Amino acid sequence: MVVISPLEIVLTTSSMISRREFLKKAAGGLAVIAMTPPKQWLSQISFPQEERLGRVTVGMAEVKAKPDADSLTIAKVYEDAVVPWLREVVGRRPYRRNQRWVETPQGYIWTPYLQPVRNLPNTPINKLSETSLGAGMWAEVTQPYVDLSLANPPARSPWLKEDQTPRLYYSQVFWIDQIRKADDGQIWYRVNERYGYGDIFWARAEAFRPMTNEEVAPIHPEVENKRIVVNIARQTISCFEGNAEVHFALVSTGIRFDMYGNRTENWETPLGLRPIWRKLISVHMSGGSTGGGYDLPGVSWTSLFEGNGVAIHSTFWHNNFGEEMSHGCVNAAPEDAKWIFRWTNPVVAYDPGDLTVGMPGGTLVDVVES
Repeated sequence: MVVISPLEIVLTTSSMISRREFLKKAAGGLAVIAMTPPKQWLSQISFPQEERLGRVTVGMAEVKAKPDADSLTIAKVYEDAVVPWLREVVGRRPYRRNQRWVETPQGYIWTPYLQPVRNLPNTPINKLSETSLGAGMWAEVTQPYVDLSLANPPARSPWLKEDQTPRLYYSQVFWIDQIRKADDGQIWYRVNERYGYGDIFWARAEAFRPMTNEEVAPIHPEVENKRIVVNIARQTISCFEGNAEVHFALVSTGIRFDMYGNRTENWETPLGLRPIWRKLISVHMSGGSTGGGYDLPGVSWTSLFEGNGVAIHSTFWHNNFGEEMSHGCVNAAPEDAKWIFRWTNPVVAYDPGDLTVGMPGGTLVDVVES
């Protein structure tokens, strides 16, 4: 299993220049833009029709006859395959904490290998609202994945240089700063990370759900005594208002032991009490070295609480919550990361979607081991 999670954040704004130059000409409206199109428009992808789906997040996953790692393998599915998610059951996976399996029409797949997704295409909009950053909007991917076409080659990001079929995945959040209509009537959004290496993309508009101010609005802003407890022994996160626990979830924190069972501090989530000092609706995360590095665009609902980049954030690359998986961050399911983002201080507005505060900082995060 690939074990990756962000620790350091790439924060550059070189991609903002071209967006603002365009805004002077297009004013954020829908237009058939006279600019060089991608070499090949991406074809529409068909996904299973079931309401609940699962996307394979590893190179290969075995489909078992029973929810048991030792049962007969009846098929194999490969990365980004999308399968119907009938139900989740408790089975057997020796030596692992996670014993959950997903039943599919073909058999059972170990739950950590499947990202829970849905296929919810959207009606494209035809005009972007003005913001302090120019015309644009935050948008969430609501299909299992959407293929990308690079708008400003050559590729700059490490992940893009290595990935021959770049995609964005369900639950990722990005900034949309242009709309375009192709000759065949297809609407395309220009995807701009805002923070990253400067890569900009075109993608089919129906894969993105425009986000609203309301869904970023703070939860219980009147409550002053808020705190978070992350338990790295139990792999849980608890949110408290005073002594009342108001939110609980399984998470994946930093790996504490190497392959030989020796304690290591290289990837361990640091223990102690720290305040949240920066929050971003979406950010590009990158770090590590050759062979052990990572480079992840569109990591959403990020709440940083440690100076070198340790954060609570949304996770789309695995579904193994309850087991250690990261290089130090607190991986959370998208719905949990979003709730925590909205509930904690400092409060971050839709526009600009990014806020840094000085000491004493915002909501306290207490990382414990017990």
